[in-house]
Amino acid sequence: MQIRSGFELPADVQPELRRAVRLEWATLALMASVVVVVALAMGSSQAMKAAFVEDLLSFVPPAAFLVSTRFRDRPPNEAFPYGYHRSVSIAFLAGAVALTIFGGFIAFDSASTLIARDHPTIGTTTLFGRTVWSGWVMVAALVYSVVPPLVLGRLKQRPARVLHDKTLAADADMNKADWLTGGAGIVGILGVGLGLWWADAVAAGIISVDVLKDGIQNLKRVVADLMDRRPVTVDGEVSTVPERARAALLGLDWVRDARVRLREEGHVYTGEAFLVTDSFDVAELPARLARAREVLREVDWRVHDVVLTVVAAHELSD
Repeated sequence: MQIRSGFELPADVQPELRRAVRLEWATLALMASVVVVVALAMGSSQAMKAAFVEDLLSFVPPAAFLVSTRFRDRPPNEAFPYGYHRSVSIAFLAGAVALTIFGGFIAFDSASTLIARDHPTIGTTTLFGRTVWSGWVMVAALVYSVVPPLVLGRLKQRPARVLHDKTLAADADMNKADWLTGGAGIVGILGVGLGLWWADAVAAGIISVDVLKDGIQNLKRVVADLMDRRPVTVDGEVSTVPERARAALLGLDWVRDARVRLREEGHVYTGEAFLVTDSFDVAELPARLARAREVLREVDWRVHDVVLTVVAAHELSD
């Protein structure tokens, strides 16, 4: 069976991958501490429950990213002749599903609480021999839960764009949801302290709307990628790589016209290029196609495997 060649990240991009891996391990460690702190302070607060569940789900994207990095650049073999690049898309799917499930769960839970008019009870606790309102303990736990994701989410944005890794981008979105959760939770708990029984559930509902929006948006994007939509950036913008690839092919003196069709396989682009050429000795074709492949790889490091086909002019369509 004919199989593809292997793939390696360019030397100037590899440091960003190593940085991303370190950030994801740091995320797992720091979020584990956040989960413990929030669980100890949770009580019966709806917003605290939302924060706890969201913090648990925040393990999914970094874990998925770390697993995908172990597979993404493995060379093709007889069982997987196209390689393992789509492991990145699978990891992105896992992160998107985690966001969507969390948003839906908290939306349902907060709506149920409001409909039932369930009044949350935040009592007192004893700390260092003194009796304090448990709400202050919850607020302190939420303040702690805000800091790590706020910092980590910002740090992940650059490597996500450089690596064209949508799993890492989804994780940055999850981190944004983490600190928004903490902020809304603090407002909700303070509202309960002021006698507004509905503030806790409303805060959880606000959290769920933002997270559900991000989850559905990412889910739509990863499904579109798996259906071989034309490439888009991690920010959702249409990629210009296909047009630049066509322009590069048209720069070859023996190519009269060309069309390029690309799709995403994880962090790389694959597809086909159809060329209308001038007349030349057929014996020169292998060398010319080899040069065309080099030209395409020079356009962008993500252009990994493009099948080149020489066609008649009437076969091209706009």
